[in-house]
Amino acid sequence: MAIRSATWGAAGESTRTGFRLASGTPMGAMERFVSQFTLRLDAKGRVSIPAPFRAVLARDGFDGLYCYPAFDRPALDAGGNALMAEIDALIARFPPYSEEREQFSAALYSPSEILKMDAEGRVVLSEPMKDHAGISDAVAFAGLGHKFQIWEPERFRAELAEATEKVRALKKQLYGGAAQGPRGARE
Repeated sequence: MAIRSATWGAAGESTRTGFRLASGTPMGAMERFVSQFTLRLDAKGRVSIPAPFRAVLARDGFDGLYCYPAFDRPALDAGGNALMAEIDALIARFPPYSEEREQFSAALYSPSEILKMDAEGRVVLSEPMKDHAGISDAVAFAGLGHKFQIWEPERFRAELAEATEKVRALKKQLYGGAAQGPRGARE
């Protein structure tokens, strides 16, 4: 299958160069939330969900997205039915009516919002959501596989730099600083 480089995005949006299959389908877009995109909120406070992320949500069978404040970061966690099924499975580990189950349920479901997308794939982030993430005029979308996060762009850049450094350090720790890690990957 041939692979070619392409640019995703619409007029007026910052775009991200990625790889597409010769068919035009973004690689991985149908299975996982991957890549990162930075987009501006419009005059009405709407932001477009990146097309590859909308494709994952559509395949998941949900025409909007679930969104809630991340617990340990100034970001929003978002996804579709697969994310909610994962949360349901996490909560189901605890006995019914247990303190832990009640706390997880309250922490994960109560602050959640269901954002509906308009015909152009745009959503409006509520003020509490924007306040939690420090979002004002632009949004960074970061794919995390089973979900994606919504960030204020500068905060995301700092988070990504820190995560990259931690992973490099862990790789050196795991592989003894060798020139190559698993499967020949270079440091």
